[in-house]
Amino acid sequence: MVKLRARCLLFGDAAVGKSSLSQVFYRDGNLFQKNYSMTTGVELLMKYVSIPDTSDSVELYILDSAGKETLLETCEKMWGEPSLLCLVFDLTSEQSFANCGRWMERVRAHCQGLHVPGVLVGNKLDLSDRREVQAPMAKEWAQSQDLEYHETSAKEMINCDAPFLCLAQAFHSLYQERCETIQNLSPG
Repeated sequence: MVKLRARCLLFGDAAVGKSSLSQVFYRDGNLFQKNYSMTTGVELLMKYVSIPDTSDSVELYILDSAGKETLLETCEKMWGEPSLLCLVFDLTSEQSFANCGRWMERVRAHCQGLHVPGVLVGNKLDLSDRREVQAPMAKEWAQSQDLEYHETSAKEMINCDAPFLCLAQAFHSLYQERCETIQNLSPG
């Protein structure tokens, strides 16, 4: 049985539903808060994620980062070295999707060229009549950035676990690959 720890950076524009998504995941889909105050720094949540078909788990430290431009410099100082990335945009806002490129540039510069597994999450799936970003376009962009793509609705608690489970499994896989590499380096 292996217990791993990973820092998961949750980032994207303000008001795309990052805090809602993380809270629904953290509370196992038991609560969607209708009234949120805007995140003004970095809020930390911790949750254990069991890795299917193993006795292993990943302790996810989710760093829910403010999305306002004026707060970014302060937030970056609190990011540390993320192990995982979760970029969230609003499916009803083409602008929040367009800004994903800028977010990735900023985070990759912060990570100093390290390969950090990540996901792109289109949130607010429940607002299908106001949808501006279609799945094929988002999937294509995610693939170009080496990200897995997920669509969620924090309000309706649809698919909120999937991005975090995907990240935990990716982190666990990296751990296994590194163990294999070390074993292969051993003489004998």
